[in-house]
Amino acid sequence: MKLKGSRDNPKLRRRYNAERRFRFLCAGGIALSVAFLVAFFADIISQGYSAFYHTQVLAGITYSEETVELPPLAVSDPLRPIVSRGVLRTIPQEVKADESLLGTTQERWVPAKAEIDQFRKGNSHDLDDDVVATVRELEEDGRIAFKFNTAFFTNGDSKLPEMAGIWSAAVGSIYLLALTFLFAFPIGVMTAVYLEEFAPDNRLTQTIEVNINNLAAVPSILFGLLGLAVFINFFHVPRSSALAGGLTIGLMTLPIIIISTRAALRAVPDPIRLGALAMGCTRWQVVRDHVLPLSLPGILTGTIIGLAQAIGETAPLIIVGMIAYIPDAPTSITQAATVLPAQVFTWAGMPERAYVEKTAAGIIVLLAVLLTMNATAVLLRRRFERRW
Repeated sequence: MKLKGSRDNPKLRRRYNAERRFRFLCAGGIALSVAFLVAFFADIISQGYSAFYHTQVLAGITYSEETVELPPLAVSDPLRPIVSRGVLRTIPQEVKADESLLGTTQERWVPAKAEIDQFRKGNSHDLDDDVVATVRELEEDGRIAFKFNTAFFTNGDSKLPEMAGIWSAAVGSIYLLALTFLFAFPIGVMTAVYLEEFAPDNRLTQTIEVNINNLAAVPSILFGLLGLAVFINFFHVPRSSALAGGLTIGLMTLPIIIISTRAALRAVPDPIRLGALAMGCTRWQVVRDHVLPLSLPGILTGTIIGLAQAIGETAPLIIVGMIAYIPDAPTSITQAATVLPAQVFTWAGMPERAYVEKTAAGIIVLLAVLLTMNATAVLLRRRFERRW
């Protein structure tokens, strides 16, 4: 009996056709994902890049007893509808800090109001004709221009869009990450070492392992409720503080660190353990001197990924109050604080058009931090990973 070739065999043709369809669907899925990702980044960047520059006016600021009492009088009448009120409010503090300013007039580049900035960026046209004429005159004289918006990085939150920045949220995020690491990393690593290297394989250990895996899939807002009940209501940790947020996010990050650490420990070959035991080492010496050093790259990679997930969380922090209005950066872990995702969430609910670009700019900064942390995890794994 003569065997049919692959071209003449209908079963083989169907199998090859199915394989080609599957490969096409996989490639199409990847292309679609990349297209959505590119569209997302393009949309965010197109809306947020304009927040990194702002309209500033070269104005003469007069420091006198009269302007300390009534700061708007510090600028001339034509510039009062142009210059931000946030700048004028700082005049009494400036004079208090340096009394030699009294009796002088300083020419400075100061931020313009948000509506002026949006008008010059083409996002708003709701200005009076006389204000528009003043802006055009200033443009002709070179006394109004776009400049890099340093206030976005150095100021805290503000009710004035042109004065709002991410500094207080950035400091709160640093506090949060530090506390999360200090709380979750040692407990997570010690738990993983015990479960993987020392714990007996019995019903209790299996129950603990199942619950740890389940905790990794629990919705994050439930950790917020747990933090509210345990840390704030029971232990009386200050509400809205970085301490409350760090402990709450630490609970959420703990299962991730335990699971990744166990995977890194399990990747170390058993002959290394057996060789160390054969040389007379105790089980603790085997873990301390051999297993942990070899698994450290995997442990750090999992920890960084867990912290990267933690810095993007918002729901648990809303529950513990870390979405408060914070104009000044906190100086301790017990003061009221907020974080970058919560700041973005707050700006997204503001009605002013200027907050739209600040929301997108905050997302850009947050994405840059997340991508940096994930890239660091990948580099650590490639740099120190050992293949057995």
